Amino acid sequence: MKLLTWNVNGIRAIVKKDFGQILQKLDADVIGLQETKAQDDQVREALFGLSGLEDYHMYSSSAIKKGYSGTAILSKVEPLQVNAGIGVQGLDDEGRVLHAEFEAFHFVTVYTPNSSSGLKRLPFRKEWDLAFIDFIQKLDASKPVVCTGDLNVAHQAIDLARPKANYNKTPGYTQDEIDGMSRLLEEGKLCDSWRRKHPNEVGYSWWSYRGGAREKNVGWRLDYMLVSERLMDRVDSVKIHADVVGSDHCPVFLDLQV
Repeated sequence: MKLLTWNVNGIRAIVKKDFGQILQKLDADVIGLQETKAQDDQVREALFGLSGLEDYHMYSSSAIKKGYSGTAILSKVEPLQVNAGIGVQGLDDEGRVLHAEFEAFHFVTVYTPNSSSGLKRLPFRKEWDLAFIDFIQKLDASKPVVCTGDLNVAHQAIDLARPKANYNKTPGYTQDEIDGMSRLLEEGKLCDSWRRKHPNEVGYSWWSYRGGAREKNVGWRLDYMLVSERLMDRVDSVKIHADVVGSDHCPVFLDLQV
């Protein structure tokens, strides 16, 4: 089964940038999208009739606040069920999690809260991290999990171009966020599949629009394909498609034997 994750930074914007053709070429069976920045009806409208998406079932979860956050799942295989949120009051208002259950595994796409400028949203982020671990643990109790998405953290120094300059100063590379990711992997019994397959490789999935960061490859690896440890031996390959444009993030692809 071919799985894909992509923070599209606005579904209505990216459909104007050959989105359908890109997805048709990547040919994934299940796609997790983040930061759709649209209400559910607007997501459906943006994707309706788009060339390359005719074979997909489409699901979305939008934020109460319009034009903000949001996730979606496109799947050629109809899931057993699809649910939005993690079931915690106060944490499910931003459409950050969409979960599809398949026969062999749970598929979760997540847009983890950014700690924001000045780290003013770091307390909310820490609360979220703990609740999300509980959510993953509950899913894992019934079958393995594939957790995809923009986790808004560079877990190790190798995962961003300028670790010293950003450590404990920039959202996405504070010790609290690093520790939150470590706990998710350990307590959620998850594996960072790309890093496991590419232990010493530098690879980024997000670049600032400022200063020609993408052209200079001054980036961060914020987008992950996490899989339950017991699934890792069924992972054939994981690839960061840094050449695919249309967003400030690029897609990440996972080929999984099921």
